Amino acid sequence: MNFEKHFEQELDALREAGNYRVFADLERAKGQFPRAKRHVDGRIKDVTVWCSNDYLGMGQHPNTVNAMKDALDKSGAGAGGTRNISGTNHYHVVLEEELADLHAKEAALLLTSGYVANWAALSTLGARLPNAVILSDADNHASMIEGIRHSRAQKTIWKHNDVEDLAKRLADTDPDAARIVAFESVYSMDGDIAPIAEICDVCEEYGAMTYLDEVHAVGLYGPRGGGVAEREGLMDRITVIQGTLGKAYGVMGGYIAGSANLIDFVRSFASGFIFSTALPPALAAGATASIKHLKQSEIERQQQRRNVRLLREKLDAVGVPHMLNDSHIVPVMVGDAKKCKFISDLLLDNHGIYVQPINYPTVPQGTERLRITPSPVHTESDIEKLVSALSELWSQCALSRAVA
Repeated sequence: MNFEKHFEQELDALREAGNYRVFADLERAKGQFPRAKRHVDGRIKDVTVWCSNDYLGMGQHPNTVNAMKDALDKSGAGAGGTRNISGTNHYHVVLEEELADLHAKEAALLLTSGYVANWAALSTLGARLPNAVILSDADNHASMIEGIRHSRAQKTIWKHNDVEDLAKRLADTDPDAARIVAFESVYSMDGDIAPIAEICDVCEEYGAMTYLDEVHAVGLYGPRGGGVAEREGLMDRITVIQGTLGKAYGVMGGYIAGSANLIDFVRSFASGFIFSTALPPALAAGATASIKHLKQSEIERQQQRRNVRLLREKLDAVGVPHMLNDSHIVPVMVGDAKKCKFISDLLLDNHGIYVQPINYPTVPQGTERLRITPSPVHTESDIEKLVSALSELWSQCALSRAVA
């Protein structure tokens, strides 16, 4: 087989469909987010980032940065090994205690990313619980899907956020099986929010474990940033809460929180945890500082919500269509892969605005979009500039406008 030829053909097909991913070479400037420098063709250009998952700008916050500097000076760069073999630093222990407190759980386990946390936890639970059946929401993230697949447990997919369909599928499962219902609170592409209370009602009726991915909600919702489950007073009804430190908390890492026995079970059997080098102590220190800050500060969340409302109002005023939801994510709907990439390219090249196009397979064909994430540190001027540029490009691409 001509391997190189095959690689080339597959990549050419992606380019032809408008689905080839191009990375923007960005240089973040400490204390100036959402401003960044873009390196392109040997030149440096100023850009404003509108698609970052550093939702609250905590990756630039003095508390976060100073805690990391201090830990780096005290402990050096790396952790020195896996958690089992010399890699558990006191900063990891403190962070896990902070995470358990955040979610009102007995314990928490730190992993290297949210993806790894989902993969390790779901694969371990599915593989080692007797006669396990995992019921997965149809729109679950790839990390959850991979964890379920790797577990080799029986899998059932229920319609997205459809509690009635979940109940029917639970009723069809073996009542003696270890049933795990896996779902998210905020879904990252559409920005919709799960009916968590109703899902818990059904799971409790059938004796099923609830596994809730809160990666796009921790830090952002609830009086202390514990997520949608905290906001709705439901954390005690969730068996496993999974989250990330790489989005609203602005650093890196993933985790799960639950009972002491459950966390110890995953810690003892999950290969993705056992055989991975521990996060550098400085990252753990920065995450701890970020979590502590957002447990007591509402300023960032309030300003973000204000900017989300303002952006939506201004998009409505010019008829640029956006998907309605109750979250902080603003999907601007284009519906064509090539036009979506074209608009993204012109925003970046001509307006200094960076919004990554979201095309298939991340979203279904025909629902291509620009996924915009307003932060508390975007200004009203930033919002006006973004909306003006989008309106101009909407006309240039002859796209339909929403009717007020």
